[in-house]
Amino acid sequence: MEIAIIGAGLGGLATALHLHRQGFRPRLFESATGMREVGVGVALRPYGMREVDELGLTDQVNEVTVDAVESTFYNQYGQRIYGEKSGTHMGYAYPERYAHRALLQKVLLNAVSERLGPDAVTLGARCVGFEQDADGVTVRFERRSGAAPERMRADLLIGADGIRSVVRAGLHPDLSEPRYSGVTMWRGVTLMEPYLSGGSILHIGAPSQGSIICYPIIDKAFGTDLTLVNWAIEEYGRPQMVEDWNCPADPAEVAGMFGDWEADFIDLGTMLRTARAAYVIPMMDHDPLDSWTDRRVTLLGDAAHAMYPRGGNGLGQAFLDAAALARNLAGIADPQEALLAYEDERRDAVNRVVIANRGEGPEVIRRLVEERTGGRRFTDIEDVLPAVEADAIFAEYHRLAGMNRPDESGTAASRAGFFDEQQAARVRSAVSSA
Repeated sequence: MEIAIIGAGLGGLATALHLHRQGFRPRLFESATGMREVGVGVALRPYGMREVDELGLTDQVNEVTVDAVESTFYNQYGQRIYGEKSGTHMGYAYPERYAHRALLQKVLLNAVSERLGPDAVTLGARCVGFEQDADGVTVRFERRSGAAPERMRADLLIGADGIRSVVRAGLHPDLSEPRYSGVTMWRGVTLMEPYLSGGSILHIGAPSQGSIICYPIIDKAFGTDLTLVNWAIEEYGRPQMVEDWNCPADPAEVAGMFGDWEADFIDLGTMLRTARAAYVIPMMDHDPLDSWTDRRVTLLGDAAHAMYPRGGNGLGQAFLDAAALARNLAGIADPQEALLAYEDERRDAVNRVVIANRGEGPEVIRRLVEERTGGRRFTDIEDVLPAVEADAIFAEYHRLAGMNRPDESGTAASRAGFFDEQQAARVRSAVSSA
């Protein structure tokens, strides 16, 4: 069976590897003419690392990633709100890892080349459309390199071509444009001394003023004893901008957002001002779809369910898609029925994560603290957000993302509305009025 995958990003490469593991030999088509080392940090949750392990790539991924030890939340003054352990440190069977996107992509690309052959990925082949008939799919390309075809025939077409997916546009032309959140995201990396455990992700700030998340992605980076730290800032109130994922930016513009920050373990201002690279992009997602599949064509990863990068579940959900798609194609004789079974398994579950992240995902606890304190310092966090309440919120979010906490502590239901459309609408209103 000829399977064409559009997009050789992390989701597309993982799909090719899972399909190969099930006995298929897909081909990948990538619009870029070269695999450039671009991008910043990504998180691999335990369920994502489970899929990495299924592919036999745990050692290779561990070599280029950082072990996640803990996740801690602070208000804008440096006061600790909540914390939890990560991965095996919490008791999961698999670790949680932080990675530079380019290094992780290189691991997957090398595995594809070794297992499927060096010609499994065709670069410079920009998909511009497709047509289906009773026997297959004809895919049309804009040739950006000599190796790229003008068209090819496939039995199945998988759109793993990201948030600006051409395949999605072919299936859902009225739902192909990403939705702007009203939030501008600044992203960058800084080479610096390790902080706290060396494997800590920090969630800092008051949502009404702006938030920053930072975590290490390379230990002993570039032959030094320093750590490459990834950081991301959410800024409200900036007009919608032209989308460009690689638009250079000067982080000094937002360094002052954290002027009240007080902590002896990290200097946010210096981290931002000494960044090795910084970019600014609009934070966008897609409205959830009622269907991903039309006969011989289906969607995967960001093409199907692009989400805000809150909670760190975007990459892991794409890995779950890849495994489910391969498993259903291997287990169901009719490939069109297999695509529908894949969609039925994954669509509703991941759509709930998309909506939860619109409502800030687990970051909602910082908004609760800001609201309950009026944006002022607190004396005792137990008087503001008791640990049992915060614990219940996190247990609920982890279950929603498909990674029940090992001890299931805090299983009492949290306050209604944290991870549904009502909360998402509430956050959109707060953003628009900022």
